[in-house]
Amino acid sequence: MEVKFMPERIKNQYTEFPLENQIEWWKAIVHSINDGVLVIDHEGFVRLINPEYTQITGVTPNIVGKKLREYRPGAQLPEILIDRKCRVGVYRKTDKREYIVDMAPIIINDKVIGAVSVCKSLTEVHKLSLELKKKGEKLNQLKNKIDSLYQAKYTLNQIIGRNGGLKEAVYVAERVANSILPILITGESGTGKELFAQAIHNESSRKNQPFIPVNCAAIPSALLESELFGYGDGAFTNAKKGGKIGLFEMANNGTIFLDEIGDMSYDLQAKLLRVLQERKIRRVGETNERSLDVRIIAATHRDLQQLVKKTHFREDLFYRLNVISLQIPPLRERKEDISDLIYSMLRSSQLNLSIENSPNEYTISRETMNFLEEYEWPGNVRELKNVIDYASCMAEGTEIRIEHLPQRITKKHFNMYESKDSSTIQSLKEAMEETERNFIIDTLKRFGSDIEEKKKAAKSLGISLATLYNKLKRYKIDF
Repeated sequence: MEVKFMPERIKNQYTEFPLENQIEWWKAIVHSINDGVLVIDHEGFVRLINPEYTQITGVTPNIVGKKLREYRPGAQLPEILIDRKCRVGVYRKTDKREYIVDMAPIIINDKVIGAVSVCKSLTEVHKLSLELKKKGEKLNQLKNKIDSLYQAKYTLNQIIGRNGGLKEAVYVAERVANSILPILITGESGTGKELFAQAIHNESSRKNQPFIPVNCAAIPSALLESELFGYGDGAFTNAKKGGKIGLFEMANNGTIFLDEIGDMSYDLQAKLLRVLQERKIRRVGETNERSLDVRIIAATHRDLQQLVKKTHFREDLFYRLNVISLQIPPLRERKEDISDLIYSMLRSSQLNLSIENSPNEYTISRETMNFLEEYEWPGNVRELKNVIDYASCMAEGTEIRIEHLPQRITKKHFNMYESKDSSTIQSLKEAMEETERNFIIDTLKRFGSDIEEKKKAAKSLGISLATLYNKLKRYKIDF
């Protein structure tokens, strides 16, 4: 890099000052530089060095006015007066000092009038290199963290139960996975709409790219636009300096999953429509547009056609999103899949539980399975999973029974059958409870009633001490 004379515009600002003042001004600038600087004239005489140069190289100000080659025979700087070529990153070592030097000619009116050497201590270079390496490692860690946060987990092979409506939905998902067409997934809450979205992403050629889920109902409408599209520097009060990248940009080359699309505001729907049509986004507060390659999968539990009729959802956006439609049936319409789902969840619960002395493998009684298959499951698969997780925690052995299920659903179970045959079902329930109550009383009589004896009784019953106390309270046993 050549060091050329200052532009005429800047030079004129200082011609009114005496020459000696100008020289002192430039010297002060050079002395304030944190890098080492040495300047020679066209004859190779040293005209200026700064304190940092002395600190790095050990060369003292006594060299000023002397020829550089006489003081330092191996110096390369005088060569630049002849060949006019810059040197960058030259390694030098003298008297146990190591440093890196950049050199360049000083040219005015195409005439070399001198040369300048700028050096930096190798220790400082090494320190900067290590700092840069650490920054790079931290950047990679953050990138890996982001990649792990926005990574689809499920595949179509993991979707349990392909009978009935699910079989058709899985077939369609397999066929359309590699297209760029928008997909609209509909179904009740808890049916597994995001599971399908993740599986479609993992089935596509975008599987190694980001999968960005967005719950449009969970983000306030006033914030959703800036979250989706990002914003520029100073776009609004308290905006982050430098702006912020939006979720669409984070999903570039991948998939963005817009869950609960039916809850998006009408005004924002128009901007989403433009993204679908133009495949470009504009950050809030900016005028330039950015091209994107993003696959859009939307989902809703609401009837969008009814929302269109009520002018709560844009008709043009509905048809843009509804190019490919997947209807996920509720669990009550595919009860033949419940047993497979339950055993898959039991295996998952066993892996995730950290309970001392938990069983190696759970089983489920026939009566309990019948009940779970007959229950209507208004919360669909999500509710089923919650029930199985709860039952896994409450089970006292390897078998899950009805009494281990949450009371909120067992009450519905017994109330339902009470109306059909009250005497039979209620007497069976009472008989089971009475048998358990009497067995607990007999065990306590055998072991005793103090705390240590109750611990032994609980161990004999195969339950924890806490569970024993709960049953004493439930059956009103005063022991």
